[in-house]
Amino acid sequence: MNGITGQFRKTTWDPMLIVSQIIAVQSVMYFALGMWIMIIAEFLGTTKSLDYAFQYKEIHVRDFGGYLVITIFIMNSVIGAMALWYLVQRTKQCMDFACTAHLIHLICCWFYNGSFPTTFSWWCLNIVTTSIMCVCGEFLCMKTELKAIPLGMNSQKTAL
Repeated sequence: MNGITGQFRKTTWDPMLIVSQIIAVQSVMYFALGMWIMIIAEFLGTTKSLDYAFQYKEIHVRDFGGYLVITIFIMNSVIGAMALWYLVQRTKQCMDFACTAHLIHLICCWFYNGSFPTTFSWWCLNIVTTSIMCVCGEFLCMKTELKAIPLGMNSQKTAL
């Protein structure tokens, strides 16, 4: 009876799994963001640039291009939620992975710009996208975790 912990899954500390999941989620998010950037750059008729992903000044509400950048970040957070659902598969860990992904994005933006982000719009957008990614990821994972487990054994006949 010592091995019974009362949990559905046995949780063990596996740093390689965690690091690989972080890398996978980050890769999916940046790949999807790159695809969204290619689409809006074609739509706007501008050059494809990493500025859309990492430059603080690109996130604004002054013109249609700024609105599109905000929109692709919001749509990308839904892609991030699906990445959490597929790669992490644990409701309890969605917030950790969503915050980690956005912390890594903060560090990448800080490095790319050479200064810490101070624009209000950048911080608001990242708080919103973190929340969307976390809540949607938790919803998807919870929906999967709460599926009924089939208990019937059609292949075995029980004799009474």
